[in-house]
Amino acid sequence: MALEGPERESGPESSSQTPSTLRLWSAFEFRDYRFLWLSGISSLFTMEMRLLATTVWLYQETGSGAQLGALGIIQLIVQFPAILYGGALADRLDRKRLIAFTQVSSLVLLTALALLSASDALRPWHIYGVTAVLSVTSILGSPARAALTSNVVPRTHLMHAVTSNVATFEIGAVVAPLAFTGIITAFGTTATFTVAAVTAVPSVLLPLMIRSQNISSDNGEGGSVLRRVWQGFQFVKAHPILPGLLIMDLGVNMVSFFRQVLPLIVDRLLRAGPGAVGALTAANSFGGVIGSLAVLFLARYRSKGMLVLWATFAYALLLVIFGLSASMLVAVPVIIALGVTDAIGMASRQTIVQLTTPDEVRGRAVSFHEVSAESANNLGTIYVGFMSQQIGPRSTLALGGLISMIVVVATWAFISGVRRFKYP
Repeated sequence: MALEGPERESGPESSSQTPSTLRLWSAFEFRDYRFLWLSGISSLFTMEMRLLATTVWLYQETGSGAQLGALGIIQLIVQFPAILYGGALADRLDRKRLIAFTQVSSLVLLTALALLSASDALRPWHIYGVTAVLSVTSILGSPARAALTSNVVPRTHLMHAVTSNVATFEIGAVVAPLAFTGIITAFGTTATFTVAAVTAVPSVLLPLMIRSQNISSDNGEGGSVLRRVWQGFQFVKAHPILPGLLIMDLGVNMVSFFRQVLPLIVDRLLRAGPGAVGALTAANSFGGVIGSLAVLFLARYRSKGMLVLWATFAYALLLVIFGLSASMLVAVPVIIALGVTDAIGMASRQTIVQLTTPDEVRGRAVSFHEVSAESANNLGTIYVGFMSQQIGPRSTLALGGLISMIVVVATWAFISGVRRFKYP
């Protein structure tokens, strides 16, 4: 496979435009993309509200970083097989129906959490149970959502579609924490779970309004789901770029993912309360918006592999600075910058996966990428939660940043496919 990227066309129609001449909003010219985008915003808002509400409630109830870290253990156990299975399903079933089906569970279980909270019957095991189930169902639909992007826009618009996804999802991730802060402060936990349940409704309905179809998944492969997963693994293993991206994702995030442990970091590092958790989460996502837009403006920068490496190294350096923060005045701009660099790396990685993978195996390729990312995030939640309990959040974040910088340098030195990838 050429490192310049395959020439295979994908999407609903071809286009005479080139990626560097498109406008920022070009992907929104396509009706199906607009529905997919709105569905993703709804899904993200629901997920962000759930994560914030459950982690803040759990920390207030238990006061334990280890209890927050346990969320990472649960997610790690259930998400790994779910992502692989979801990738195989995304290459076999109607992707839009699969997305809608998996979102129903969010609506039902968040409604249940709201009722438990209203009756003062909510317990930590409820949080763990809902986290386990929704980790499975949301992950089953995630590869389908990512793979469907290539079915609703032509190849020429793909980079803009992927980066628009990241940018607008980050906007949702700004709005959700701010909404969470206002709702939980004014109305409490029950109202927060209720709002999260209500916002899940569009994520169920909108995918069903998409007209585009993914290519039939059979393609002569046949076999069981496990066999199809194995075929996907063989494709990724032989790919000149994807293994390097997966290894780097795993090496960095497993020692640096702090978002689910943010209530502890805010309490012990910054001496602030739940409102600061929402504010910092929103600030991080605001940085993600800036970073995603920066990717669009960097469309003419051909060395996309090096862009990933530079962004990830900057993220690692900023993590050290975040660990040294002693006040909100310092922490807010640093966490915004963390969001910028994280979004640049994420949007570039996702685009590379989409550009270098044919449609019939795209769901599985995306799923292996997400296995790496989600497994690393869960390991990172465990690591940051446990280590913060042992040596404090300041030392934990600084150490994680130093390790991450070493991982990026090693990727650059030993995995040439990443640094050599260029597009267009």
